[in-house]
Amino acid sequence: MREAAFVKQKTRKWDSFEKMLSTGNQHDPDMMADLFVQLTDDLAYSKTHYPNSNTTQYLNNLTSKVHQHIYRNKKEDKSRFVTFWKYELPCLMFEKRKQLLYAFLLFVIPVVIGALSSAHDNTFVRLILGDQYINMTLSNIEKGDPMAVYKSTKGVDMFYAITFNNVRVSFLAFAMGILLSVGTAILLFYNGVMLGAFQYFFYQKGLFFTSFLTIWVHGTLEISAIIIAGAAGLVMGNSILFPGTFTRAESFKRGAKIGVKMAIGLVPVFIMAGFLESFITRLTGLHWIVKLGIIAVSASFIVYYFVIYPYNLHRNDINTKNQPSGAT
Repeated sequence: MREAAFVKQKTRKWDSFEKMLSTGNQHDPDMMADLFVQLTDDLAYSKTHYPNSNTTQYLNNLTSKVHQHIYRNKKEDKSRFVTFWKYELPCLMFEKRKQLLYAFLLFVIPVVIGALSSAHDNTFVRLILGDQYINMTLSNIEKGDPMAVYKSTKGVDMFYAITFNNVRVSFLAFAMGILLSVGTAILLFYNGVMLGAFQYFFYQKGLFFTSFLTIWVHGTLEISAIIIAGAAGLVMGNSILFPGTFTRAESFKRGAKIGVKMAIGLVPVFIMAGFLESFITRLTGLHWIVKLGIIAVSASFIVYYFVIYPYNLHRNDINTKNQPSGAT
């Protein structure tokens, strides 16, 4: 069957499904299960005959919405809070894994650029980090405490200020996506260059290992969250650039909603990063094994919750769909 004929034959049914979901009411579980089966059948047919078409993308999105609706109405997941962290956010992270990869590259490549630029231009670090910070750090190095900046403010005051700033940067990385993703890309690029210059400065002073173990105690969570916030910005920006089968306004609305959920999911990460920077990073005398352990645990959490766990959820979902009827 030609794609146009397939779409014409099914459009009325898909429209009714859309209207049913848009009401936001609780629906009969059996009816929703039947709806899910019909959509997966249509999606399987579309993937087979029109794998790269907008129709397949549309059906994939619609099926995901029904799947989320079913999970949301499960008795054991009455708490919206639990559902969001256990299913919704991880599912969104898997769905938007390409944007996450793009955000990661938009940050990491500039880190290299920042380090190389610093290596070939002695004035570059001062240009990026500012004379005041460089002079202060050089003074601290001479005093034998290069990481003294993290002890300059009381822990509680520092916690509130840093957490607020981290949330602000996260929101900015997301909000800049409205500039057709270019704003988010620029912000990620600048922060990447700044990190590269920062790390090379300490490497040049023979303090790379010291700076790494101190800064990444909190930086593992902080930098990871900025990258994920950047991915949320790209989701919103790309929804304007590539509306697919939706109107540009509807696509933007959907992209913004997904981006907001991704950004909200980062709030606990930023709070924890703020706590570590305010109360743990300042303990520069901690044994390097303890610092490395905190970095490893933080990195493991980020990779597992935002990458591995979403993939496992998706794989389990596929296995459930492919399980023969009546199997236990």
